[in-house]
Amino acid sequence: MALTLRALSAERPLGLRVRAAEGALDRPIGWVHPTELTDPQAFLEGGELLLTTGLSLDETTAPGYIRRLVDAGVAGLGFGVGLSHESIPQSLVDTAEEVGLPVLEVPRKTPFIAITRAVSRAVAADEYASLVRTGKGQQELTRTAVGKGGPGGVVRKLAKLVDGWVLLLDSAGAVTEASPASSRHFVDGVREDLTRLRAGTLVTVVGEDEVVLQTLDTRARGVLVVGTREPLDAAGQHIVNTAVSLLSLALEQNREHVVALRQLRSGLCDQLAAGRVELATKTMKTLWGGVPEAPWEVVAVTGPAAARRALADALEAEALGEKVFFGESGSFVIALGDVEPVVRLASRGGGLHAGLADPVSTVDFPAGLRQAKQAAEAAKAERSELVRFSEHAGRGFLELVDSQAAQAFSDSLLAPLRQHDETGRGALVASLTCWLEHHGHWDLASARLGVHRHTLRNRVRKVAELTGRDLDSPGVRAEFWLALQVSART
Repeated sequence: MALTLRALSAERPLGLRVRAAEGALDRPIGWVHPTELTDPQAFLEGGELLLTTGLSLDETTAPGYIRRLVDAGVAGLGFGVGLSHESIPQSLVDTAEEVGLPVLEVPRKTPFIAITRAVSRAVAADEYASLVRTGKGQQELTRTAVGKGGPGGVVRKLAKLVDGWVLLLDSAGAVTEASPASSRHFVDGVREDLTRLRAGTLVTVVGEDEVVLQTLDTRARGVLVVGTREPLDAAGQHIVNTAVSLLSLALEQNREHVVALRQLRSGLCDQLAAGRVELATKTMKTLWGGVPEAPWEVVAVTGPAAARRALADALEAEALGEKVFFGESGSFVIALGDVEPVVRLASRGGGLHAGLADPVSTVDFPAGLRQAKQAAEAAKAERSELVRFSEHAGRGFLELVDSQAAQAFSDSLLAPLRQHDETGRGALVASLTCWLEHHGHWDLASARLGVHRHTLRNRVRKVAELTGRDLDSPGVRAEFWLALQVSART
């Protein structure tokens, strides 16, 4: 559960004192943001605890400042005393009380970083709890689905996990399962919404409950309806999505069962692509008994839909076990692990083109997936059975770019790093090159460079500072890599 202003103010080591709007202290804190700007609205998303020493505030300007914070949707204001002000301006306190914005007095002995750490710990704990809840819920639903409970068991378990009510409807909108049984009457409240729902998800309100309607991945159109008093959080949404996949499995027979199973495989590919490795691998272990050993080879296969379906059928028939996991992502069949059998089977299918990525760790699967898809598209364009990303990239992109423009771009981007390196204060160009070559792996890159990983982190942070670019962005990393490749060729 998110940390509230009331809980934060109750942490005695911080010594915070509530000065205004005590009745609004149950607001959750999304994050902490220290600033001395008199109008920080452009830099806020809402829900923050704003920290300030009031450097530019006085009795005259404080009321307008408070109203701007309310317009920005901040959760509350922490005002540090003992620096710019010995006490909080009274007009600020009075205005905050009037508009209902909580104000916490921060004593001189309490650094703002202590408050940031307290909130950060709470946010991390909340995210971890959500992760654990999601994983536990998925496991419980899976055990129920593969046991004797059937669809009814999954519906009952889901209602318990989300603390709400659940209906399973058939293609005609009739209730086939309900938990609790008394929730059947809610179907009348969603009749009109059912007529508007073709596929996917629709969110509506029935009485005091938020209701999510989600179509099942079955040939016979069915709908899962989930009602809760409070909106579903991220964990609840993942649990409902898992229930949809599992119910789809339970309701399909023979080929329908296979199709739904592939939907679950695709969902796991999407989870991996979104970086949710732990959740995806746990589900793989539960349903398929294991996970391919890392590092993973990643292959993407594209081509006509019928040929892709035939490939998926062949992969099912091969019973590759824990060595290979496959699924679908858009117009691609994706496989990871020891993918040699996949490449072999794809070469037999008419009109299929495969792209093979460089081996990646589990956490780097999103990058491997992008590489494999790019290589598959290249194979399709060249009418080749297989293109390796290393070959595709190697022959590649620089040939498509005007050499003079590329050189100018490289010189401009790398100039601050070269100037810094000339002072002898750190090999930024070499460190950045090694870090990118190792796909952002701190330990591997620092070991290759022979420096401590904290030293490498400081160097990469310095690169970002000197160039003003965010190295967490894949696009920015690609630009630096291009600039480095151009530099290496000259």
